[in-house]
Amino acid sequence: MTEQVQAPQQSGRDVFKLVAAAVVVVLGFVGFYYLANWPVWSRWLLVLAALVGGAFVALQSAQGQAFWQFVQGSRIELRKVVWPSKDESWKLTGLVFVVVIVLGVFFWLLDSGLGFLTRWLTTRSA
Repeated sequence: MTEQVQAPQQSGRDVFKLVAAAVVVVLGFVGFYYLANWPVWSRWLLVLAALVGGAFVALQSAQGQAFWQFVQGSRIELRKVVWPSKDESWKLTGLVFVVVIVLGVFFWLLDSGLGFLTRWLTTRSA
C-alpha cells in the first residue's frame, strides 16, 4: 500500500468503546443460550444483531477507524490487481500438475533407492 498507517492514539473513551463492543457481543451469545425457549431463528437473529451492534460500537473508536481505513485501502489496492486470463490460468494449472508428477516420481525413486541401500547395508553379514 502507498500510505503509512500510524498507530491510533488510545484514550479512555476508546478503551470504553472497545469494552462496550465486547460486552454487546458477549451479551448476544449469552442471550442465545439464556433464551432457549425462543425459536432458533430469533436467537440467531439476536446473535447477528449483537455482532453488528458490537462492530458498530467498535468502529467508533480510534482503533476501529484505523481498521476501517485499512479496509478501504485494501479495497483500493485490490482493484489494482491484474488477474490472469483463463488461458494463463489453465497453462499454470497444467504446469503445476506436471511439476507435482515429476517431483512425485523423483521422490518415489529416491525413497526406493534409499530403502534398498538401507536394506542392503543392514542385512550384510559381518
